[in-house]
Amino acid sequence: MSVAANIVIALIALLHLWFLVLEMFLWTRPSGRRAFGTTAEFAEQSKALAANQGLYNGFLAAGLVWGLLLGNGGAGFSVKLFFLVCVLIAGIYGGLTAARKILLFQALPALVALVLIHLV
Repeated sequence: MSVAANIVIALIALLHLWFLVLEMFLWTRPSGRRAFGTTAEFAEQSKALAANQGLYNGFLAAGLVWGLLLGNGGAGFSVKLFFLVCVLIAGIYGGLTAARKILLFQALPALVALVLIHLV
């Protein structure tokens, strides 16, 4: 597996950690509302749902980091593959049901990483 693949995977993990922070801790604050284009009222009403979603993003990040720590061989490859597919599916679903930009910020990086892990 290439260094480029591992760098992209690490960036995706960091991105999902940022999603966790936005959804779990900044959802009702101006920066969180600005990021998602929500009103103060909506953010307050949906903060428990957003926190739950943030937790799932944290699990995706943890899985990708776990895969990186396992290395490029057997188990490391399998863990990275599994979590990248999870990120891709979540990104496609979110892009089709919530906001198209999710395709760009979540699904596309996962697709790039999936291609990269299969090149070498």
